[in-house]
Amino acid sequence: MSKGRILVVEDEPIVALDIRARLARLGFEVAGHATTGVEALRLAEHCRPDLVLMDVHLPGQKDGIDTADEFIRQRHLPVIYLTAMSDEATLERAKETGPYGYLAKPFEDHELSLAIEMALVKFEADLRLKESERLLSTTLGSLTEAVVSTGKTGNITYLNAAAAELLGVEPTAALGQDWANLFHILDEGSRDPVEGLEELCVPRGGRPLCDDMILATADGREVAVAVSVSPLYASGTKARQDGLQGRVLVVRNVSLRKHAEAELRKSMGELRATFRQTVRALASMAEKRDPYTAGHQQRVAKLACAIGRALNLPEDALEGLEMSGILHDVGKVYVPAEILSKPARLSHMEMGIMKSHPEVGFEILREVNFPWPVARTVLEHHERLDGSGYPGGLHGSDICLEARILAVADVVEAMSSHRPYRAALGITAALDEIRAGRGALYDAEAVDACLAIMAEGAFSFEDRPQACAAEPAADDGARA
Repeated sequence: MSKGRILVVEDEPIVALDIRARLARLGFEVAGHATTGVEALRLAEHCRPDLVLMDVHLPGQKDGIDTADEFIRQRHLPVIYLTAMSDEATLERAKETGPYGYLAKPFEDHELSLAIEMALVKFEADLRLKESERLLSTTLGSLTEAVVSTGKTGNITYLNAAAAELLGVEPTAALGQDWANLFHILDEGSRDPVEGLEELCVPRGGRPLCDDMILATADGREVAVAVSVSPLYASGTKARQDGLQGRVLVVRNVSLRKHAEAELRKSMGELRATFRQTVRALASMAEKRDPYTAGHQQRVAKLACAIGRALNLPEDALEGLEMSGILHDVGKVYVPAEILSKPARLSHMEMGIMKSHPEVGFEILREVNFPWPVARTVLEHHERLDGSGYPGGLHGSDICLEARILAVADVVEAMSSHRPYRAALGITAALDEIRAGRGALYDAEAVDACLAIMAEGAFSFEDRPQACAAEPAADDGARA
């Protein structure tokens, strides 16, 4: 099996014959023989050699160096020069072509074999390297992220098409420039230049980019970006210890994402406002049926949120608690107006109808896709820890936390407000009621939080009428 096809370019017939014989003995195939540069180029088109042995001194318009230059640079073939004594200028010309070897005449067989084999191996390695570089360049060029490579001193050694477009520069004009002259990275909030960018934005684990930054270009443009910086070290432990060889900056244009996020926040804000307006309209519908308790649901929601905040509930849970408070009596739309506004005690049958309002409220709200347990809270807000409440007679922790908080707020607000069947009992009586029922009827932590809020003066009902003398509060739990 041939070790490689070799084109011999030698104008002396005897030397050429000797070389061809040596190549055959060494296991190489002679692809052809040419005596001039022009002939060699033409012959290579047909014989397709793996390597060219090129005499430096050739007759004709093209000497060996000119011919080798075309083989190496244009036809991508490895060339080994063959020559006797040459002047220094000729040798310098030969070096500039990047040959894969140099054999001085006369040479031994093992020198010829070794030179050819090393040249073929080096050429194969160069081909793989060039292919890798081509693939890398194609890959980087196709990225939408801007990629900028710098040397030790911060001079730009590479930038892809996305980087050139983002920076508004010609790639060739940017090469060699200090990257700090072409753009600056600013903090989005303070607008100050980011100090220590190289350390701040080095990829670590799952956090490859620094968000919330601004790219300020030399032509005055500012673009919202995310940035990462990766250090470049030469291969080998010693080289890494010697320090950085450069950096790779990856800059992602996030302007469209920022704009989309802003629009989404705006839409969510509008949707949330519409949602709250709808909830308040639904609550208002129930209050229209019972004008004597107008504002009750809003005041209960306000106190419930204050208690929830004292219990360190998260903001999302507080919002759900507020919605539940605003809607907790929506089921009263089912109760006849004459019962709601009756100035005397309710009969047993009337009380039964009144006690149905949590279940009616639950049925109204159960199909609404709230992100909180609003329907369940409305259903359970008249339950009591000892099981004496309604409609399910639930005990203790079977009652959801929101309903336990709402129960405390509901009783306090109802007892301290005027009702058609009695005057306001006052805040003192209301607090005495929940204090007496602490842990038995009402959630202990909710009661403690409510008492602390009132004692500190951290809460007050708005537009509160003055409390007056009152009768016992037996009906307040049902008629709230």
